[in-house]
Amino acid sequence: MEKIFVAKRVAGTLHGAEAAIDAAMVETAAVMADMVQARKDLGLSATVGAAATAKVMAAMAALSEARTEMVGAHAELEQTGMRLGIRTKMIGWMKDTAQVQDEVRLSEAS
Repeated sequence: MEKIFVAKRVAGTLHGAEAAIDAAMVETAAVMADMVQARKDLGLSATVGAAATAKVMAAMAALSEARTEMVGAHAELEQTGMRLGIRTKMIGWMKDTAQVQDEVRLSEAS
């Protein structure tokens, strides 16, 4: 199999993983916002739910660390691609992980 097709496949799954982490971060932030708003709506003390709040914040921190590591892996893979003679192009934000995977499959079929 040609190395460009292999690289595109890996890039597609890498972008999918990055998008999944970003989506998880957005959802986790929404959970935090809802928890704070619920406490305010019910007129509860800031100490109510403090342990749960700390756990959600810890989850957000873990997701942030995962994102940092994934971005680092992305940079390493770019360097590997350059050593293999594969040029890359910046593609920005992905609309949909499934779309990326479909594009990779289409390019492999060509």
